Amino acid sequence: MAASGVAAPTRTEVLQLYRSLLRVAREFCDYNIREYTKRRTIDAFRDNKNLTDPSQLSAAFSDGKAQLEVAKRQTLVYSLYAPKVKSIMDIKPS
Repeated sequence: MAASGVAAPTRTEVLQLYRSLLRVAREFCDYNIREYTKRRTIDAFRDNKNLTDPSQLSAAFSDGKAQLEVAKRQTLVYSLYAPKVKSIMDIKPS
């Protein structure tokens, strides 16, 4: 039913968005925020994996793109105010 005029994103575009969100999550210097962003990305994509309606797919995809932009801005803000001491989770055993 293409009567709605909404073009659903392709599988490649969705996977590209997923990878981009995970890449941005790795840029957070704080362990807790990094893991939260990663977990939230994985959970959101898992929740939306069974969407079939093109309008719902497009809405979820545009929401994901908006979240990507927010995450990019937040990595910059968090890098400006990075904690001086590393988290115990970031310290590698020697």
